[in-house]
Amino acid sequence: MSKIDDITMQVRARLHELCIKLWLPPYYEAAIGPDGIEIENLADEFSGILGIPKSDCTLALIELQESAIRKSKAREEFATTGVATFNVRRVNNRRGTESIVEVKCPLTSLGGVLQKNIAEILDIDEPDRIKCISAGKILDPCQSLTDQGIKNNQQLMLIISEAGKKEEMQEFVMHARIQKIKQDIEIIVDSNSHLFEIEDEDGNDVLLPPAENRAILIALGICEKARVAIKRERYDEALILLLEADEKFITCNSKFLENVDNYALLNLDIVWCYLCLQNVTQLPDAQRRLEICEQNFRRTYGENLQRLVYFKGETSCEKALIMRLHLLQGVVLFHQNKRSEAYEKFLIAENELHALKVNENSMKALVEMGYEPYEARLGLRACDGDIEQAITYIHARNQKLNKTRSCSLKKRRLNQDLSLGDQNKNWVNPSSVCILIEMGYPSKLVVQALLDSKNDLNRALDLLQNYTDELRRKLSSDYTVDARLMQQLLQLGFKESHVRMALQMSLNNLENAIDILIKYHTDCEDLNSFVKRMTAIANEENIPSTSNGLTSLAGKVAKKATKEIESLNAFMRFTEGLIDNELDYLVLPLDQEEQILEQYKHLSMHSCYFAVIAVVSCSYEQEEKGQKGLLLDFSEKV
Repeated sequence: MSKIDDITMQVRARLHELCIKLWLPPYYEAAIGPDGIEIENLADEFSGILGIPKSDCTLALIELQESAIRKSKAREEFATTGVATFNVRRVNNRRGTESIVEVKCPLTSLGGVLQKNIAEILDIDEPDRIKCISAGKILDPCQSLTDQGIKNNQQLMLIISEAGKKEEMQEFVMHARIQKIKQDIEIIVDSNSHLFEIEDEDGNDVLLPPAENRAILIALGICEKARVAIKRERYDEALILLLEADEKFITCNSKFLENVDNYALLNLDIVWCYLCLQNVTQLPDAQRRLEICEQNFRRTYGENLQRLVYFKGETSCEKALIMRLHLLQGVVLFHQNKRSEAYEKFLIAENELHALKVNENSMKALVEMGYEPYEARLGLRACDGDIEQAITYIHARNQKLNKTRSCSLKKRRLNQDLSLGDQNKNWVNPSSVCILIEMGYPSKLVVQALLDSKNDLNRALDLLQNYTDELRRKLSSDYTVDARLMQQLLQLGFKESHVRMALQMSLNNLENAIDILIKYHTDCEDLNSFVKRMTAIANEENIPSTSNGLTSLAGKVAKKATKEIESLNAFMRFTEGLIDNELDYLVLPLDQEEQILEQYKHLSMHSCYFAVIAVVSCSYEQEEKGQKGLLLDFSEKV
C-alpha cells in the first residue's frame, strides 16, 4: 500500500466524519471552479489533526475533490441521458492496480457492450479476454447491466488475459486456460466412471442427491485448480476461477454447505486474492465474504473451536485458517480507516501466527525420516513442536484415514451401482442401504423400500417389516433378464456374466446396461481398442440385413466409449499440477501472512501514534487560546 493511498484514506475518512462535501461551496463553485484558499485552509486543519504534512493533505484533498466533481457530473449526465459512468480499475497480477479508466455505457446495455467499450478505450482486440468484476461477481456479457445490479458511478475491477505472442501459444493464455479447465471438470463430473468423489478430511464419503452432488463437484474441482493458481501466484486467474466456483456453490440448496467449511474457504481465498492483487474496489464484497466465512467457521468449528476439540481432540490445523481470517479482517478494517480496531485484529493474528510456527530443524528431521513436509508441519503444530509426539500423531491419523476409507469403499461402490436412470428421481441414499442391509434385509428389497419411502429411513424400515410381500411383487418383474437384449450385447463381444449383471442392475434398460458394461474398460488404451472394435462392427458392410440393429447399437456403444476416453483425458489434464494431499489447504506455511501482518501492523501503529500526537498538540494550542475540553472530543474521534 502506497503512502499517498494511506493519506488519501485518512483524509477521506475525516471528510466523511465532518460531512464535508468538496464538490459544493465553499470549496467549489460551478461558475468559478475550485477555491484553492479554502482547500489550503482545510489542508492546514487536517494536517494538524491527522499528523500528516500539509502538502500531502493538499494533494489528497485535490484528488478527492476532482473525483467528487467527476461523480457529480456523471450523476447529472445519467439523469439527463441515461448513460452511466464507471471507474474501471485494471489490475495486474504482479503490480496491483495498473491503470484506472473512465468508461460510459447505458445500464440497459448488455455486459458484452460494456466489455467492447472497455476494449476500445484500452485498445484490446478481443473483448472476450476482459473480465469485469463487480461486488464479487463476474459480469455476464449476455445479461443487461441493470439485471446484474450495476449502478451509475460504480467501481469495477478489471482482469485482462494476456494475449499469446504466437498462435500456437494461445492454449496457455489465461482466458483459454480457464475455459478449458471448466470444460474438463464438467466432462469429468458427467462421466459414468465416477472420477470425482466427495469425502471429508477423515476419508468419509459424502453422498448427496445427484443434482446437488454435480454442482458441488464442479465447484470443488474449480476450487482445486484455483488453489494451484494461487500457489503459482497467478492471483488474477485464481480469482476468476473462485468466482466461477462461487456461482456453482450458491445454486446448491443443500444444508451440506452449512456443516462444512468449503464455502468458508472459498470466500477466504477470494478475499486473499483481492489483497494479493492490491485491489480495494471490492472492499464491501471482501467484508461480506469475511462475515460469511466467520459465521461458517463458528457453525462448523464452534465458538472457540470447541466442536473441533470434541470431534478431533485438537485444533491446530484449522487455527491456520482462523489466523488468516483475522489477518484479512484487520486489513479490511484498516482500509475502512478503523485503525485501532484493525490493530487489535493484527495483534490477535500475530499471537496465533507465533503459536503456529514450527521449528525448521524439527521439520527437516521428520522429512529426513521419510515423512511428507505437510505431515511434518501438521504433526508439529498439533503437538507443540514435540517430534516424538508428532510421529505418533502422524501414524494415528494415517491409520484412522485408511480405516475410514476402507469402510467408505463399500458405500462408494454401492453408490456407483445405484447411479442409474433418472438419478434425480430414483436416487437412493447408499448410507441408508448399508444400514438396512447390515440389519439383515435383502439388498433389492432395501433399494425398493427406500425408493418407495423417498429415502426416509424409518419409513423404509416399516415397509421392510410390514409390507414385504408388496415390495417383492414390485420386484418380481425385475429379476428376469431380457433375452433379446442379452443376445444383442453378447453379439458385440461382451462377456455373458457381465451382460447378465448389467441387465439385472439396470432393470433391462439398454442405455444403462451399456454404461455399466463400459465401466469394465478402465484405461484409455483398453477403451481405444474397444472403440475400434465397435466402430468396425458399426461399419461392417457384409453383415446380414436382419442384424442392422446390431450395427446401430455398436455405433451407439462406440460413441459412449469415446466419451469415457474424453473424460479420462480430461481427468489427466485436470490432475496436472495438483498436490496429492487432501489437507494442503490447512498446511499454510504462513510466510506471506507474516510479511503482510508486519506491513499493516506497522502502518496501523504508525498512524495511531501520529493521531495521538496531533490530538495532544491541538489541545495545548486550544488551551492557550482559553478553549477547554477539545482533548476529550478529539480522543473520542480518534
